[in-house]
Amino acid sequence: MTADSSPDGRLHRALSSLRGLSVGDALGSQFFVPANYPLLKRRALPDGTWQWTDDTEMACSVVSVLAAHERVDQDELARMFAEHHDDGRGYGPAVTKVLRQVREGGDWRSLASALFNGRGSWGNGAAMRIAPLGAYYADDPEQATHQAEISAYPTHQHREAVVGAMAVAAATALVADPSGPPTPRELLDGVIALVPRSAVGAGLRRAKDMLDYGDPSTVAAVLGCGRRTTAHDTVPFALWSAARGLGDFERAFWDTAQVGGDMDTTCAIVGGVVASGKDGAPSAEWLGRTEPLPAWAPTA
Repeated sequence: MTADSSPDGRLHRALSSLRGLSVGDALGSQFFVPANYPLLKRRALPDGTWQWTDDTEMACSVVSVLAAHERVDQDELARMFAEHHDDGRGYGPAVTKVLRQVREGGDWRSLASALFNGRGSWGNGAAMRIAPLGAYYADDPEQATHQAEISAYPTHQHREAVVGAMAVAAATALVADPSGPPTPRELLDGVIALVPRSAVGAGLRRAKDMLDYGDPSTVAAVLGCGRRTTAHDTVPFALWSAARGLGDFERAFWDTAQVGGDMDTTCAIVGGVVASGKDGAPSAEWLGRTEPLPAWAPTA
């Protein structure tokens, strides 16, 4: 079965992934609160409404641009990021500075390329927001990686950050295939084939070799789990966890969150990937406990 390539079909898939991303992000962020540490060990849900972070806010901008333009328009994406930037959502200081300067009329091209002594950011921010784009292009995984590459540059121009975004988009496109999700090994093989050689790619090859490991903490000790907030310290473990949790959102979430690290980001990536596939949507209860998406975000 071929994925629906109509704008409505693509947007429907992107929104499914976005909802999963928001749940993973919002629930993962709750476990940075010290009072909730014991709940994580018991795999118990915290009380109250779970608020999402910059991961979801930026992902909403990605989907908004796709809904309006049916592709990534970098200038519009940078404008959306800047316009909707809420510093209370946990943005990193470098991106916050860039987006403030974009709001003041600065050119994102020079601002993003100048970060970190001209190397650009290699953080995980371009990867954390991109799963819905992969779902949008489930009918064309190669285009998903191309559009993800384009989408990274307004904020992240280091090769590893860009490849991290490409890898997450590729994984989501492959999982969203309506003929059914691939096996874990097929998924990681497919992603590796779609991204250029890089530290992220090397991590994905290690992740594939560890698919039969039962303990996520052991895998995270090798691959990283976002503690350094770099793409290559985040994406390989997140896609390992997503590959093993396809079709079971709750299992995928808990296996990802239990290792700690950058939990909102790893869980956002996993949530966006898993929710794009068959039987991968979060439960109505979990969706209901998550803060609604912003009013400006697109709807089906």
